[in-house]
Amino acid sequence: MTDFDDFLRHKYAYVAIGEFKPGCFSEARQLYEKAVSTYTKGFQGAYLLQEPGSDRGIAIILWDSIEDMDDNQSEVYQKTLGKIAHLFETPPVTSFYEVCSEIGLPQILAAASAGTK
Repeated sequence: MTDFDDFLRHKYAYVAIGEFKPGCFSEARQLYEKAVSTYTKGFQGAYLLQEPGSDRGIAIILWDSIEDMDDNQSEVYQKTLGKIAHLFETPPVTSFYEVCSEIGLPQILAAASAGTK
């Protein structure tokens, strides 16, 4: 695939929005990090956001494709998710999104180096 084809291909984001039982966010964060550490092919990064002063949060996991996400559903991942489930106040709302725009340090550095050539 050419660099231009890679540029045109969008990533996908799995987004979960939820609230944990009081005082459970820290334990959930550790389990989230354990689950994410099992990801391999197609995994592009993950973020866990916490609303200050609360147990509400948003998990964002970036993938090259939805198929890559499905392929990463390992036994360890499933066991870890099972440990997280009871920590939620109510089940999280989950959705998939296509990443339409991404602006960050890698893009800024790439643009800067292209300008110096």
